[in-house]
This record gives sequence, structure tokens and C-alpha cells, in this order.
Amino acid sequence: MMPGSSRNVIRAVLKRLGVVVAVLWGAATIAFAAVQLIPGDPVSVLSGGENVVDATERAVLTQQYGLDQPLYVQYARYVLSALTGDFGESYQYRQPVTELVYEAAGPTLQLAGSAIFIALILALSIALATAGRRRGIAVAVSGIELVLLSTPVYWIGIVLLSVFSFRLQWFPVTGNAGFSALVLPAIALSLPLAALLTQVLRDGLEEALLQPFSLTVRTRGVGETALRLRHGLRHAALAASTLTGTLFASTLGGSILTETVFGRSGIGQITLQAIKTRDMPLVLGLVMLSAFVFVMINLLVDALYLLIDPRLRRSAA
Repeated sequence: MMPGSSRNVIRAVLKRLGVVVAVLWGAATIAFAAVQLIPGDPVSVLSGGENVVDATERAVLTQQYGLDQPLYVQYARYVLSALTGDFGESYQYRQPVTELVYEAAGPTLQLAGSAIFIALILALSIALATAGRRRGIAVAVSGIELVLLSTPVYWIGIVLLSVFSFRLQWFPVTGNAGFSALVLPAIALSLPLAALLTQVLRDGLEEALLQPFSLTVRTRGVGETALRLRHGLRHAALAASTLTGTLFASTLGGSILTETVFGRSGIGQITLQAIKTRDMPLVLGLVMLSAFVFVMINLLVDALYLLIDPRLRRSAA
């Protein structure tokens, strides 16, 4: 007979898989419906513009891509293909969607990963330095965080470009070439993220420093810095890890503005182009990728909980 703990694990895994399938199916359905509402003719995209081909060639293209089928048939074919990882061929680029997404994902992952890394370093440093400190310092830092949170990323990017690219000429203005081209976009994207993460981390640290266990640790002669690093940070990390996962997923999907300001290629650029040209297979592939990334990051965050908090490990066992 199967032990109770094994059954619980299997039940939990099946439940998670069910959630993953439901999220992906829901994302595919909403994206399919949304693409149908975008004005424009897919056959014109396929043929390179309005009135470029005659009626016969339009009919051939329409039949070749299944656009003459009823909408429910197109939907069913799309969902069945998506389940096998086949999102079809882009109308505009005439390449498999998976190839296009794979090529564009590299620069975006590089940008998003760098931005999150910078944001985490800044947030940890500032939160550890300011949590529970004097009122004046906390108010000043909170004011800076509020300004960064209220400032659009594209405006931060333009300021950075004006100072460090146009005036000082330390970094290239546009492009993806080399590390120097990554610095300004990553900083521009990271500053609002760092402001938000700092607030969450500082609140968690201040709450932890007021807990009875902190008093116990202090009575053992442990210094304030060690208390914050060894005990307070672990307490504050739960909320921050959830937020970091969400921000990373959002950054991957919402990099359009940053990539546009700095002239970088990536997921944001092809997403914008796909929507403008009503490139349905590419839009649907990108939406499915975003949904998949969100689901995977949430699973990783759940796993991270177990590493951070031993109480959750005991309850899971």
C-alpha cells in the first residue's frame, strides 16, 4: 500500500500540473480571441500588403494557412498544435514561430536577468542599511524610492542616454553589441524594480527586528549586522522572493519600452511588430511563452519558499 506521504506528493504534483495546463489553455484562448479582434487582414500580411496579389493567389494563401476554415476549427487546430510545441509559421517573417521566439529570447533574458540582478543588489544593500534607522534617513530614502516608482522607465532611459551616451559618450546609444550596450538599459529597467523591492525588504526586516526572537538573539551578544543578515533577512525574504519572481516574469514580458528606447532586439520588439501586423501565429506563440514563464517562475518561487522557511518544509512533509 502506498504510504500517505507519497500519495500527498503525487496529489500535489498532479494538482500543479492541472494548474499549469489550465493557465496555458486559458492564455491560449484569450490570446486567440484577442487576435481575432485586431483590425487587419492576415492575408495582406502574408502577401506583403493590400492588393499585392490577385484573387487566385489570395485564395491559395487563405487555404494554405487554414484561414478559410470556421473559427472554431482554427481554434481547435491551434490549441492541438500548441500542445505539441508547434505554433506554426509567422505570417510576416515566414519562419517557424519557435525559431523566432528562440532567437529573440536571448537578448531579452540577458536584459531582464541583468536588471533583476542589479535591482536585488541595490534593494538588499539599501534595505539592510536603512531598516530601523533614524527617521530622517528613512524618509529621504523612501522619497527617492517613491520618485523612482513614479517615473516611467522610458524617461529614465532617455535621461541615462542624454548623460552617459550623448554627453559623456561612455556607452553606445543603441544596439545589442557587447556588454557596454547592456549597461544603460539594465540600469534603466532595474531602478523602479529596486525601489519596490527595497520597500518590501525593509518592511520585512523592520518587522523581524521587532520580533521576540530578535531580542533573544541580541541577548546572546550577536551584533546588529549579524542579526540582520542571519535572521532578519531570512524573515523578509519570503515576501521579497514572491515579488522578485513576479517582477522577473513581468520584465520578460514587458520589455517593449526599454528595448524600443535603446534600440535593442528582443521579445518586446517582435511582440510589438507582431501586434502591428496582426501576425496571429507569432502573437499566440509569444503569449504562450509569457504564460509558461509565469507558471514556471511561480513554481520556482514555491520551491524557494521551502528552502527559506523550515516551517514550510515540516508542514509539506
